[in-house]
Amino acid sequence: MSRLEREKSTVQMMIELYCKAHHRPERQLCSDCQELLEYAMTRLSHCKFQESKPTCAKCTVHCYKPQMRKRIQEIMRYSGPKMIYTHPIAAIRHLFDGMKKEKEDNS
Repeated sequence: MSRLEREKSTVQMMIELYCKAHHRPERQLCSDCQELLEYAMTRLSHCKFQESKPTCAKCTVHCYKPQMRKRIQEIMRYSGPKMIYTHPIAAIRHLFDGMKKEKEDNS
């Protein structure tokens, strides 16, 4: 799985986790979360960094509209810590991806 595919998968897991806890306990996302997921996937697909993309929190380019950025930050703050229990492998990979970029910057 490529770096960009992992990032898309992680964002989707985070949005699903948040929506299930805050909006709908069913399988499907609510319309607001579905809209944000589609927006996030589009932004990731058009990311100028592609495979060398840092994690969103460490990115130098803020490609999200301010309102969408606020929503995704809220979701990531909620879901990030819970990912270690619900999706431990994805959470650890996401942490390593963030540290990897940091290490490259310091080299």
